[in-house]
Amino acid sequence: MTAAQWQIFITALLSAGLIAAVPLLLAALGETFAERAGLLNLGLEGMLLSGAFAGFYVALTTQSMVAGLAAGTATGLLLGLLFGFLAISLRVDQVIIGLGITLVAEGATGFLFRDFYGQQFPTLSFSAAKVAVPWLSDLPILGPALFNQQPLVYLAWLLVAGCAFLLGHTRFGLEVRAAGESPLAADAAGVNVARTRYLAIMIGGVMAGLGGAFLSVGDLNFFVPGMTLGQGFIAIAIAMLGKWQPYRVFLGALLFGTLRSLSTGLQIIGVDLRPEFVLMLPYVGIIVALIVLAGRTQLPAALGLPYERGQR
Repeated sequence: MTAAQWQIFITALLSAGLIAAVPLLLAALGETFAERAGLLNLGLEGMLLSGAFAGFYVALTTQSMVAGLAAGTATGLLLGLLFGFLAISLRVDQVIIGLGITLVAEGATGFLFRDFYGQQFPTLSFSAAKVAVPWLSDLPILGPALFNQQPLVYLAWLLVAGCAFLLGHTRFGLEVRAAGESPLAADAAGVNVARTRYLAIMIGGVMAGLGGAFLSVGDLNFFVPGMTLGQGFIAIAIAMLGKWQPYRVFLGALLFGTLRSLSTGLQIIGVDLRPEFVLMLPYVGIIVALIVLAGRTQLPAALGLPYERGQR
């Protein structure tokens, strides 16, 4: 393979990987807030899928990408509030809530899609425009991949920096970490644990809904039932393996997204591999990472545990 082919391969692989990483990155960043506050949100898959369906339906109806993204985000927020009400106010088991949200979302989105569209599979007539960063997009190999992307890709990168600052350098971030490590001590110090956890799960829902809407509206331009293919659970693993550090979460999402896009790059250079094998690679990578790194990951002490003020 020539040097020019290698350049094309790397550029295409990285560009596609960055786009594929966005839903995972947004969902994992939101899960980072939730888990740091002590909430294990196994409903992330359902929030992603619901955001994808709501975003696609509204975008197709209004012919507006912005409206679609807003609808997906709002759907994620509502599901986050539902999770918070059940887990924080009613203190229902978080695992049951999360799995329930995911199962209901899978069934409801599949039913609604078939009810609205029957045997048809409509697609959006528009797609997100790419914005090239002057000078930087002209750099060889990395320039076209990194600096000629959709605005939401750039926004996701900014959110990584914003989340890192919010968690590590603000009072709210300190309260989130305290609510997940020792809610009793946080309560004694004047932190409203319930409010903090509500805000954390609302952030998680918003990010998951936006990630799902990006998948159907900003990336693929269509919706099919079950299209998230377990990305919500992968995002949970990425958040844990990244030790709830936004920059590490970004690297994990980028790695997974790049592996998912490997088939595109291999086609460009003429390598013929069965697509089933290529699509299996990112999931194998997550399993290997879990085996290697799981023992080094220390979960927040109060993760998954309900808290009632006045109880020890």
